[in-house]
Amino acid sequence: MFISKVMTRNVVTIDKDDDISQAQEKMSKHLIRHLPVVDENNLLIGIVTDRDIRSALPSSHFIEENGPEEWKRFSTCKIKDIMTKDPVTISPQDTIQDALILLFKKHFGALPVVVEQQKLIGIITVRDLLREFINVLGLEEPGTLMGIIVENKIGQMKKIVDAISEENISFGSILVSRYWDEGRRAVFPYLLTQNIGPLKIKIKKMGFTLLDPMEW
Repeated sequence: MFISKVMTRNVVTIDKDDDISQAQEKMSKHLIRHLPVVDENNLLIGIVTDRDIRSALPSSHFIEENGPEEWKRFSTCKIKDIMTKDPVTISPQDTIQDALILLFKKHFGALPVVVEQQKLIGIITVRDLLREFINVLGLEEPGTLMGIIVENKIGQMKKIVDAISEENISFGSILVSRYWDEGRRAVFPYLLTQNIGPLKIKIKKMGFTLLDPMEW
């Protein structure tokens, strides 16, 4: 799925000449942790996070010793002094898999979405990705996650799908993951039923090994 389908389009932004207190106010009002910094043409020039703000402000111990006037001096620092310039971005034509890998590798919580000349058109956050994976996997519907260890060879998945279908059980989704033992895979069907006892017995009789998803 493309980023353009899941990104947040109405992005809350901030100007480089705004101060830290304005950024705090926006984050608090909109319940967000990332503010893209744009110029008058909505071109991305930086990003500021709640972590950047916490790092820039003095500790409570410092405030106690020096008084509120010192805190006020820090809170009026400009965004341009604490923002990350030329931040890592993503394209609306990239996929949610691309975003997930990039966020994981870079340890980011969000990626601005840009087009030509760094024009900002959206933002994709970890929360956006989690929401979309919940939708894709059908996890909002009541069901049961089942774990099955299979040999990594053609035909194994079809056997499992056929066995589940024969029990008149509907799928929410099905995931396949690597397993610790070479030549094997872990299959996780999310089934839209709470009654999978008979299915477990059937799967075992077929020669498969069940895996407790909670122990994965």
